[in-house]
Amino acid sequence: MKITTAAEMSAIDRATSAQHGVHPLTLMENAGSAVANFARDYWPSANRITIVCGRGNNGGDGFVAARRLHSAGKVVEVLLLGSPDGLKPDAASMFARLPLRPIALTSVDDIARESARSLAGADLIIDAIFGTGYKSRPDASPTSRLAEACIKAINSISVPVLSVDLPSGVDADLLNAPEPAAPVCRSSAVVTFTAPKPAHLFLPLTRGPIVVAPIGTPDAAIVSAQNLNAVTPQEVSALFAPRALDSNKGRFGHVLVVGGSLGKSGAAAMSAMAALRTGAGLVTVATPASVLTAVASFAAELMTEPLGAPDASNVTAADVAHCLELAKSRNVLAVGPGLSQRPGVADFVRRFVKGAHSPVVLDADGLNAFASAPQELNGAGSLVLTPHPGEMARLTGRSVAEIQADRSTVARDFARRHRCILVLKGYRTVIAYPSAEVWVVATGNPGMATGGTGDILTGMIAGAIAQFPSRLEEAVRAAVFLHGLAGDMACVRTGPESLVATDLLRYLPVAFRVMRQRARGKNIRLC
Repeated sequence: MKITTAAEMSAIDRATSAQHGVHPLTLMENAGSAVANFARDYWPSANRITIVCGRGNNGGDGFVAARRLHSAGKVVEVLLLGSPDGLKPDAASMFARLPLRPIALTSVDDIARESARSLAGADLIIDAIFGTGYKSRPDASPTSRLAEACIKAINSISVPVLSVDLPSGVDADLLNAPEPAAPVCRSSAVVTFTAPKPAHLFLPLTRGPIVVAPIGTPDAAIVSAQNLNAVTPQEVSALFAPRALDSNKGRFGHVLVVGGSLGKSGAAAMSAMAALRTGAGLVTVATPASVLTAVASFAAELMTEPLGAPDASNVTAADVAHCLELAKSRNVLAVGPGLSQRPGVADFVRRFVKGAHSPVVLDADGLNAFASAPQELNGAGSLVLTPHPGEMARLTGRSVAEIQADRSTVARDFARRHRCILVLKGYRTVIAYPSAEVWVVATGNPGMATGGTGDILTGMIAGAIAQFPSRLEEAVRAAVFLHGLAGDMACVRTGPESLVATDLLRYLPVAFRVMRQRARGKNIRLC
């Protein structure tokens, strides 16, 4: 799904009307209806609903939602910021169709009065003050100052808030989160329309769902020059289509995990099990002989191959020929989990990756092996790197702060230069391709900031590629999406503090089920 700027979305709306014959009021009606439907579905017990509307088209969406919720039997109040005389034409049309009398807020005193009554007494607040056209200005107008006072009032109470398009006060085009010059309305969930904007993917807008509702814009009208896309459950579901009834394990690939060392056998084992849980037909772990028993005992389904002498604690260059021979009968290689940075490991990794002829997923100590020689990374599109910001900093010679300041550009430039697929982990994991296309994954949560979740991701990517070798790019982003979703499902049960990496293995089947459920919905749920 394309990510568009605010200006591009305005052009898309104009093209939808001018070139495809969809009236602007139809778009507004569909948008407001989508908000009302989401409010009813997500908060079914909310009876008293207060909708705070600005005088632009975002407010118009709010008027439609008010009418729809009122007709559904909800007790609805509309608070209008300012006089109705200043409404934009389309919003004015929807205002005229309201079946209830709105309350105009024209002063800070009005806001204080309604904060104690209408806002605090509501079961749900719908924020329809500002939409994607909002830009912070140092010389705030009286209307903007009124909106700021209202946003502060909403933020001071604990009623859930549904954001229309964006939380009010957010610039739709932001790629990172600077200190806001004006207050931003808190949000419990966001419903946007047609396509997400950069802020939906890159800013921490809400701990709840972000949903994209189709409102009648044809796909042909959705044009963007950003080369930015969001991964959706619909796309992932299409990749993981129902298996043929006569399937056998040979159809779903064989992963070779090269990992583990003394003290780090769990990383290789978790990665291997993640490949199986993602659907790979077979998985073999090549690991130093001294830790083979520990890896094999992790799960009965794992096959193992010993590397080195019986007392070998880590791989060395002497193991390259053996691993390359093993790789001949495997269709994807996962290299790095738990290898360590002991002497000889980096030399092994660089030689093995250079000699491999199957797709390689490189993580952890596999990436560290190239920190001093990143110029050797050239994947011709079949090399997948999965760095966290610290590893990315070592590969690029930049600071972590520089990496985090513009994650999509850093990832895009590196992927293009090294002809690899780059998965830059973190809040809103970014996936960049040699073509300069960038995809963003919105699933995942802070509970996944714990050791081992990266090893799980490595295995999941390898497992997905094993099954879909001819659709490698899609497989990578599907695995990243499911990884975050498995973490989300686990976090619901464990809480963020208690979540551990192996919880993702337990909740991956749930993630598959939830992904397919969401893919069947009319709306597109990004997280």
